[in-house]
Amino acid sequence: MAAPVDLELKKAFAELQAKMIDTQQKVKLSDLQIEQLSRMKKHANLTHAEITSLPNTTRMYEGAGRMFILQSKDEIANQLLEKQKTADEKIKELEQKKKYLERSVKDAEDNIREMLLSRRAQ
Repeated sequence: MAAPVDLELKKAFAELQAKMIDTQQKVKLSDLQIEQLSRMKKHANLTHAEITSLPNTTRMYEGAGRMFILQSKDEIANQLLEKQKTADEKIKELEQKKKYLERSVKDAEDNIREMLLSRRAQ
């Protein structure tokens, strides 16, 4: 009678371990992406701050591959603001995804604890 219980618990622990490893990898990936987006946002913010201090007659160029395109100050400023907004949105999405992953692992751990407690009670 103990053998089926042990097999069931062993299977549950193996599934939990696989889920934990997978989730930890996804959380690390999310952390890296959040860090990268934060750097990009900071870079865009600093660039925007520098651009606003320049006179409107300053010629500004946008890098496009191996060439540069003449752009107005307003266009470049708008692009930088848009970059900041999209980075903020992506960071929020990644943080929500990270919270969900952590919650799902905690739920799986709780389920196994309940299984252990019910087996001990029998």
